[in-house]
Amino acid sequence: MVFQVAVPSDLRIGGGSLAQLPDVLRRLGSARPLIVTDGFLTGNGTADRVAALLRDAGLHPAVFSGVVPDPTTISLRGGLEAAKEHQADVLVGLGGGSPIDTAKALAVLAVRGGQLRDLKAPFSYDGPALPVVAVPTTAGTGSEATRFTVITDSDTGEKMLCAGPSYLPVAGIVDFELTMSMPPRLTADTGIDALTHAVEAYVSRHRNAFSDSVALRAMTIIGRNLRAAYRDGGDRDARAAMMEAATLAGIAFSNSSVALVHGMSRPLGAHFHVSHGMSNAMLFAAVTEFSLGVADDRYADCARALGLVDDSIADADAAIALVDELRALATELAVPTPEEFGVSSADWAALVPTMAEQALASGSPGNNPRVPTASDIERLYHRVFDGGIR
Repeated sequence: MVFQVAVPSDLRIGGGSLAQLPDVLRRLGSARPLIVTDGFLTGNGTADRVAALLRDAGLHPAVFSGVVPDPTTISLRGGLEAAKEHQADVLVGLGGGSPIDTAKALAVLAVRGGQLRDLKAPFSYDGPALPVVAVPTTAGTGSEATRFTVITDSDTGEKMLCAGPSYLPVAGIVDFELTMSMPPRLTADTGIDALTHAVEAYVSRHRNAFSDSVALRAMTIIGRNLRAAYRDGGDRDARAAMMEAATLAGIAFSNSSVALVHGMSRPLGAHFHVSHGMSNAMLFAAVTEFSLGVADDRYADCARALGLVDDSIADADAAIALVDELRALATELAVPTPEEFGVSSADWAALVPTMAEQALASGSPGNNPRVPTASDIERLYHRVFDGGIR
């Protein structure tokens, strides 16, 4: 079996690595980087800090701060104008998944033109694009190391998965010190997001030996550190570990794929504006339980990597222990049910058929060990609303 491995060519990982961003950009031949970020990081001074770092190094940066949560095709317009006006030669995605995903989409559209909907999965884009340097400020999405971006179609409401080598950042600055101010809710959601990436990469039908090894390592780190980071945001060791794990999990699923949890998660974000990590957390236990019986040895390996059981426990029992742990995490990390989040039962039920259709269309459910039908997905959505996350 031949499989291809793709990772950013330059990853700087560790506390204080942000200071190396000018060196990364110089190596790329950049003179006019555009920092792609959101209003929060502009308001708290982080974007200005990064811009000053680049100016002090003799570069000529500009800042586009119009990124919105769950970015849309409309929200890309301002970024395209900013990239053109600044004559940007590199895009620096600064923030969580939304700024980095926005930078990836802008990088392609700024060169290719056209409509992003023409590039959604299963299409794979490998054409020209601006280079992207990713600087994550959360520990979860792994977007700094993936060949994917997710953007909502403003006309249809569909949360589109776009994939291909051209979306892979050429470099990443993975500095855990940028995550030290994350509140507990964001720590929980992004941490479970990283765990979802690792588990789904490991059980995916497109897994390989490389993605397996990276995914298992990410799970081990998360199992030892997620609760500690949630309880004490000032725990530097836990923060550093979770940042490393998020990047490893991103590398794993970028070289394997995600599966049913992600397929069902994207429509929740598009229709109910649930953050991506929280959407995954709402679905994780129920979807994993649904998937048992097909690849229990794989789920058992996940349970062992998390430190839940040892090799003396049978695979089927170890897989059940994994589901129990996901329910325990949802409780301990205060993951809300959809109803607790504010979604009405009527609105949820009305959109279930559409969400199931969109989940299947993304292709991700086909990577699941147990491949679901539309009816299966609809039943899972109803179960999650009725309290199936815990």
